[in-house]
Amino acid sequence: MQINIEALIKQALSEDIGEGDHTSLACIDPQTKSQAKLLVKETGILSGVEIALLIFNIVDSNLKVNQMIASGAPITKGDIVLTVEGSAQSILKAERLVLNMMQRMSGIASITARYCSLIAHTNCKLLDTRKTTPNFRYFEKLAVVHGGGHNHRFGLYDMIMIKDNHIDYAGGIHNALKKTFDYIANKQLSLQVEIETRNLDELKQVLESGFSVNRIMLDNYTPAQLKEAIQLIAGVCETEASGGIDESSIAAYAETGVDFISTGALTHSYKSLDLSLKAY
Repeated sequence: MQINIEALIKQALSEDIGEGDHTSLACIDPQTKSQAKLLVKETGILSGVEIALLIFNIVDSNLKVNQMIASGAPITKGDIVLTVEGSAQSILKAERLVLNMMQRMSGIASITARYCSLIAHTNCKLLDTRKTTPNFRYFEKLAVVHGGGHNHRFGLYDMIMIKDNHIDYAGGIHNALKKTFDYIANKQLSLQVEIETRNLDELKQVLESGFSVNRIMLDNYTPAQLKEAIQLIAGVCETEASGGIDESSIAAYAETGVDFISTGALTHSYKSLDLSLKAY
């Protein structure tokens, strides 16, 4: 699926500007030129610089932007991310969308980096989820990457992920798997298949089903249960832990030898990073 980033930005600008930025139109001469700097007010990981550059260009291609720091870099209070020069009215049109995007993206990158640092001594990789803001998913998942994490599937179309409700609606694990692999064969699709298990009994049903999945999700297992599950799986497919894993417990889960840990907290429980755009 092709994501039209420019269209999303233009829609966001339209939402904000409407029929015009009446405040700037009222009190600033259209010929006035100015400068502004994007100032860091809080320590974290930067994200969204490339989006900011695109916003400035869409608002006014004559704006001159000088980037000092790239997305993914650590930042601290007082750092200057970029400067922008040109029409004062154009700078003010772009200001809020630039900050809204970058503050949220940098917040996500920062929490992702914290989680990654807690499991850096293991081979486990941190994944995001689909628990994202509607129409903002691309930017949130990009921020996860800037924080050192990895993207799970983007949407419902790029991977088959059989979760608890699918299993229940399909009439059990075997039925869900059979229907899935029949569907893939009939449609001649090339999609990875992941299935969620809620306990060791369900895991054994998957392993004894005769179907080869790419990954098994081990949902709401304790670290001890997870370790037992990984021993049962014995490397026949990838493993993913999820469910209630936070900063206090993620290291214990990663140390079980699980391949991936996914958490929605990266994109639904972050705190925006404090940035500002100031004239100088």
